[in-house]
Amino acid sequence: MAAVLSFAVAQHLGTSAQPLLAPLTALLVVQLTMYQTIAHGLDRIASVLAGVLIAVGVAELVGLTWWSLGATVSVSLVLGRMLRLGANLLEVPISAMIVLAVGGNSTLAAGRVYETLIGAAVGIAVNIVIAPPLYVQPAADALTDLSERMADVLGGLATELRAGWSRPAADRWLNQARGLAAEVARADRTLASAEESSRFNPRGSRARDAQPRLRSGLTGLEHAYVALRSLCRALLDRTYYVPDDRQEHAYTPLARQALAEALDEAAAAVRSVGSHAGSVGPLSPGAADPIREIDARLTALQEGRARLSELLLVDPVSDPAAWQQHGALLAGLDRLRVEIESARNPGDQPWRPAPVADRPRQALKRALRTPHGS
Repeated sequence: MAAVLSFAVAQHLGTSAQPLLAPLTALLVVQLTMYQTIAHGLDRIASVLAGVLIAVGVAELVGLTWWSLGATVSVSLVLGRMLRLGANLLEVPISAMIVLAVGGNSTLAAGRVYETLIGAAVGIAVNIVIAPPLYVQPAADALTDLSERMADVLGGLATELRAGWSRPAADRWLNQARGLAAEVARADRTLASAEESSRFNPRGSRARDAQPRLRSGLTGLEHAYVALRSLCRALLDRTYYVPDDRQEHAYTPLARQALAEALDEAAAAVRSVGSHAGSVGPLSPGAADPIREIDARLTALQEGRARLSELLLVDPVSDPAAWQQHGALLAGLDRLRVEIESARNPGDQPWRPAPVADRPRQALKRALRTPHGS
């Protein structure tokens, strides 16, 4: 739609005989979010203007030769880098070469600028009329998936501890915990898309309202993932300080049972965090309050940690290795509890996206100041 409309507008205004640059610009400008569309439009306009100005200047001074062509391309690339044009960097030398090839023809240069302006303006207008989607629900789903995966690892580790323990089991669960990194990264990317989709979007208030809860939930779960990985590492390290034929006795059955119960509570709390942070609407009638559920699970986790501490009590003089490793395990549980608790508390301040900077203009100002300051 943007391409056809921009072509029709450029043809009506008579910018050129075949104004294909307008629909080409529209195709390149229109993106998934309003912010990306405006940013690409500004970069595209800046790149074409820079290329045209360079070409007109070179054509007036020396015309087209092999060395003026090389100089034009070099200066265009340097200026594009200074303006931080990103994907539109090559448009600067392309525009410059096209205008330079016709001897700096002012009509062609003006037409190229006009068509770029038309394509960018129509692309932005189409995105305003047909508001791009918000990515709040995908972000909530990604956060819920992360909490479910993390809860599955915690619950699976608890089940394994009840059945027995060994070095291969400890190594396997450490790898399972490390594998959560991909889920954390995916949730972070999806939430970043949701935040960006709120910029200049008529329905952006929905994303801005949900962001504090989603961001605090993701940050807490990300830190909880690090704590879980440290906890699994402590469990593995302990198996290297007992004889190979006594790995199952690295922890007593009572200690394994107490740790398993604490991990089960942590798993239930993490699931509730996902339900709370990933909920983008009001609670349905009769639904359990996830905040109360999280608090109850964390209280049980703290009680289980206290029982485990008593069962792991050793003399640091007679067994310094066990004292150190048990301390690391208990510290991991403490950190896990703290991070889960932080995940349920959204920030007090309402979230607003940072203002969009005029990147080419600011970059040009910095470039012009650099020779005088160095």
